[in-house]
Amino acid sequence: MNQSIEVRNPRTGKFDYVIIPPPPKLLAQQCHRLRRAQVRWQQLGLEGRIAALQEWKQAILAMRDRLTEALVNDTGRLSVSEMEIDSFVSSLDRWCKLAPDLLQESAKNTTIPFISLQPSAVPYPLVGVISPWNFPLLLSTIDTIPALIAGCAVIVKPSEIAPRFVAPLTTALNTVPKLREVLTFIEGAGATGYALIEHVDLVCFTGSVATGRKVAEAAAKNFIPAFVELGGKDPAIVLASADLELATSAILWGAVVNTGQSCLSIERIYVAESICEEFVKQLVLKAQKLKLAYPTVESGEIGPIIAERQAAIISDHLLDAVEKGAVVHCGGQIEELGGGWWFRPTVLTQVNHSMKIMTEETFGPIMPVMTFSTVEEAINLANDSIYGLSAAVFAGSEASAIEVAQQIDAGAISINDAALTAIMHEGEKNAFKFSGLGGSRMGSAAIKRFTRKKVFLIKTNTNKDPWWFDD
Repeated sequence: MNQSIEVRNPRTGKFDYVIIPPPPKLLAQQCHRLRRAQVRWQQLGLEGRIAALQEWKQAILAMRDRLTEALVNDTGRLSVSEMEIDSFVSSLDRWCKLAPDLLQESAKNTTIPFISLQPSAVPYPLVGVISPWNFPLLLSTIDTIPALIAGCAVIVKPSEIAPRFVAPLTTALNTVPKLREVLTFIEGAGATGYALIEHVDLVCFTGSVATGRKVAEAAAKNFIPAFVELGGKDPAIVLASADLELATSAILWGAVVNTGQSCLSIERIYVAESICEEFVKQLVLKAQKLKLAYPTVESGEIGPIIAERQAAIISDHLLDAVEKGAVVHCGGQIEELGGGWWFRPTVLTQVNHSMKIMTEETFGPIMPVMTFSTVEEAINLANDSIYGLSAAVFAGSEASAIEVAQQIDAGAISINDAALTAIMHEGEKNAFKFSGLGGSRMGSAAIKRFTRKKVFLIKTNTNKDPWWFDD
């Protein structure tokens, strides 16, 4: 586990960075240290914890340029990296603002006049976070921040594919001694993440279904909670009444932002037959205007494929579709430029559910468009998936769109927009089917995942209870 791991630069293809996973004994020691420090962190109180996190935020903002540079080297894209930092800062402020009300507990009366309840929220001592490579900063901190505010200590294992951002983040962390004692980032691959589960009291995982299943099984064996956010194959339904100018712009963004490397990307598009020709025409014209962020990160909107193995999956899905009759309208091939792998926004028609492009998570900027003749058919097609993370519905009226959305098996459905959970995290939701397990990581309930409920049942008089034995 402690052998060094070389890290590839997605823009150049060169292995120009090295990480060294902690040996098992050191990992155990780190977790033991964090667990001891958590007691002091909890005793610091909510106000003290918020102050420490705000101090960390200021330190991060002071080295924003370094953090941006590291994220660009991790992912090969600039604008989304800047958005990640903004989302991280916004999330930190949001939880600091909401926590006092959400974590406040007050005594409650009961149906028995002389018994009252005093609830208490007890944080899990040590939370483990295992995060992916597509949004390295955002997805390593989306669970970390509420866990820390709730009073937990946290140990984070980011992806070995995009670990460079950890160095500036840790440099900022080291300026806040109280927080540094209860938050640690460790480096490593899957074996390190799997070993981590043995030492924590709760685990949060974001990644593939296959790995998420292993994480959930390991957590179950240790009798600890697991919150797993997994893959998606998000559908968009475009009804005949939809505003095509709006729908094509929203779906294009939802499908290709971050080069489609997002679990909440739009990966399947179902369009009413009567408007499909015009829909495809508009979508193709808009897709062709997007440029690759090459030779510089400022050259365009579409960054490289971050994980080299993902390029092979994208190519496989596209080849499978074309061999089975799909028609390519724009894009359509992997390009090697400067050592990196690039893929232009691609629109397909004549697709169906016998193709991988319509059933398996592609994680690339491909927009397969399939027609439907009835709304019922569209809903059935959208639900014909093992995934149920999110979706989108476009219609001429909000009521019509919501009527369809209510029948879709997914946790977050954007109405006349797409992939809104990438932008706002206020809406509480669950993942359906194989897209996840456990409580919502969004909305006010997210912070309560990190506490166990304790209650004091208080007798408020000195009389004998009527159910006691007679003396």
